[in-house]
Formats: sequence, structure tokens, C-alpha cells
Amino acid sequence: MEQLELALLGAVPALIAMAIVDRMDAKRPEPRSTLRRVVVAGAISALPVILVGELLKLIAPSSGYAAVLYMSFVLAALPEEAAKVGSMFLMAWRRPEFDERMDGIIYGAHAGLGFALVENVGYLLLIPGDLKEYLAMFVGRAVLAVPGHAIWGGVAGYYAARRRFDGRGIGWWGGLAIAVLMHGLYDTWVFGAPLAIAQGQQWLLYGVGGIPLVFYLGPATMILLGALLLRSLARRAVADDDRDEAVIHSWAHRHRYDPRHRRP
Repeated sequence: MEQLELALLGAVPALIAMAIVDRMDAKRPEPRSTLRRVVVAGAISALPVILVGELLKLIAPSSGYAAVLYMSFVLAALPEEAAKVGSMFLMAWRRPEFDERMDGIIYGAHAGLGFALVENVGYLLLIPGDLKEYLAMFVGRAVLAVPGHAIWGGVAGYYAARRRFDGRGIGWWGGLAIAVLMHGLYDTWVFGAPLAIAQGQQWLLYGVGGIPLVFYLGPATMILLGALLLRSLARRAVADDDRDEAVIHSWAHRHRYDPRHRRP
């Protein structure tokens, strides 16, 4: 296969992840058209993020762990998570179908996966030098980075929606801060581990069959914990949404028109 065709396969993990996220909202699914708009906005937002990143590189530390932290939080986590939140706000937040707490998770995750789709294709197009390196990057990003983008976007969306519907909680800015922290810590390990190895921390390369399991243990643990957090938030959101729906149905039942109660 040609290099471009191999790179385009990088869209597959994001598309699969979208289907998994949709299953979380099977009880009251969102309109496909709105989901598509959010995904497209998330994908397009990757372009200005790249431009912003190039500008921020001009003032980046040159080396060491300061450079790792700057790359993780300033170049990657902050602009990327802000782009996802902005995509959800512009394409879904003010629409009537955004009427539940769970919607924040669903739209936030889809914005993240739209971003991840473009980012994945870009990485697979520009970085791998051979098929072995391509496969390693494809698998690593499919099971770590792509789910990560969905988790971070979904967490930010949940806290924004909770503030909207419950009038309490940390809201947009707090949700964005948590997403940036989770994303930044993930990238700090991914970018910092190679530096630590170069400085003699060879234990990071321990593994089986040439696979550095210790190297992958850090980011894999972060993604697993993030997935558990998102599942917990989703269960809470569904429970609260179910409660609200029951109250509305009960009110409607008590006040529905009954001809026996007509005035004479």
C-alpha cells in the first residue's frame, strides 16, 4: 500500500471509538447530523492548533525536562483541549438537542475523536520510516492516544454540562483544567521517558519479546484510569438525566387533560 493509504487507515481507530461512545448514549441518542458537525469541527480545529504550536515553539525551552513539560502542557494539552471545548460549544452547546448532562460527554468525546482522527493520520503520514515503525505507532496510538482524546474531551464536556443543568460544579473552565491536566501528564510521560532513557534510566526499556512494557505501562495506566473516571461520570449523568425525565413524565401525567374534569 502507498504511504498515504497507510496513513488514512489511521482514521479507523477514531471511527471505531465513535461507535463505542455512541453505545454509551443508546437510551437517548443524539442526532447524527449534530454529531457529525461536532466531529468535523474537532477535525478542522487541528489545523489552527498546529499553527499555534509552531508559534509557541519559538519561545520553547531548548532541552531537558523543562522542554518536556512545555511541550506537554503548553504546546499540546492546553491548545488541543481548548480546541475540543470550542468545537463542542460552537456546534452543539446552544442547540435544543443539547438537553442532558450525558450530552456533554457525548459531544465532548466526539470533538476529541474528530481531532484525534486528523492528528492520527498526520502522525502516520509524516513520522514512520518503515513498516515496523508504522505498525508500532498505529497500535500505540489506537489503544492509547485515540481513546485519550475521547476521554479528555468527554470529561471536560461533562463538567460543563453539569454546571449548565445543575447550576453547580466547576463548569467550562474547571472541566478544561482537568482535561489539560490529564492530557499534559500523559504527554509528559510519553515525551519524557525517551529523555530519561537517554540519561541512563534503562529500566524503562524492560519488557518481553523486545516490547518495552514498562515504557507503555505509564500511559496505559493513565488511559485506563481516565476511562474508569469517564465511565463513572457517564453513569452519574445517566442517573441524573433519568431522574429528571421521570419527574417530567410524572408532572405531565398528573396534568394531562381528562374530559371527566371538564367544567359544567
